[in-house]
Amino acid sequence: MQTIALALGAGGARGLAHIHVISAMEELGVRPVAVSGASIGGIIGAAYCAGLTAKDLQDHIKSVLKDPLSLMWDLFSAGPDSIKAFFKDGGPRIGQFNLERMLEGILPEDFPRTFEELEIPLKISATDYYGACATVLETGDLRFAMAASSAIPAVFLPVERDGRFYIDGNATDPCPIDIVQGLADHVIAVDVSGGVTGDKTKRPSMFDVSYAAGQMMQQAIVRSNASKFPNTILLRPPVDAFFALDFHKAEEVLAQTLRLKEEAKSAIDAIMTDASK
Repeated sequence: MQTIALALGAGGARGLAHIHVISAMEELGVRPVAVSGASIGGIIGAAYCAGLTAKDLQDHIKSVLKDPLSLMWDLFSAGPDSIKAFFKDGGPRIGQFNLERMLEGILPEDFPRTFEELEIPLKISATDYYGACATVLETGDLRFAMAASSAIPAVFLPVERDGRFYIDGNATDPCPIDIVQGLADHVIAVDVSGGVTGDKTKRPSMFDVSYAAGQMMQQAIVRSNASKFPNTILLRPPVDAFFALDFHKAEEVLAQTLRLKEEAKSAIDAIMTDASK
């Protein structure tokens, strides 16, 4: 029996497409022996490793997003000192939101607090800011790891632990394929970095070029890493039209990327068929 590991990439709202891969594995009755993730890939990976199904994830996302104003109020009413702590962190300025506190308000109440409580081994990739390198988090405080890996620059505060500061994992390892090598016979990696969109007859704007250049670099990193490991199947759903913070378009993202489920099922079927020969 061939074993499979999952590597779920960074991409903000685009990463909701990862749910289709989870759905594919559930329908085929296949369970990964390990999961890795960066940013949104780390969050969805953690939820999957905690035992949430694809349907659980979709239902929870819909529940969280159905009333954005109520959600914001809940986030800042989490405790008696929440408002004080919020302003201590910098107040209502772009790039100063504390992601660890926000995760407390978004995650289900019974969500595991440590890696050790997960049903499937998980490795989360974050970026050590001053170290300028990728860091693998796989033990201890799970919420810290998810926040550290998902701290998008200019949106969230860097996450601090033991004198180290961490930012979004996509800065150094957008889809952590390498960290699950050797743990399974095959790795299914899902790249949800953005891409180039627009009218090809028109000169792109400064904003479009700045945004797309970063996304192209992320795609290049992922392709390069995947090419080093012949046992890796790299999947990329059509997510170029969405931005990282398009969570209000969750249903649209899921609908646009539905084909990913069948692509994942075909890839898994091919692995299992080869193993039976």
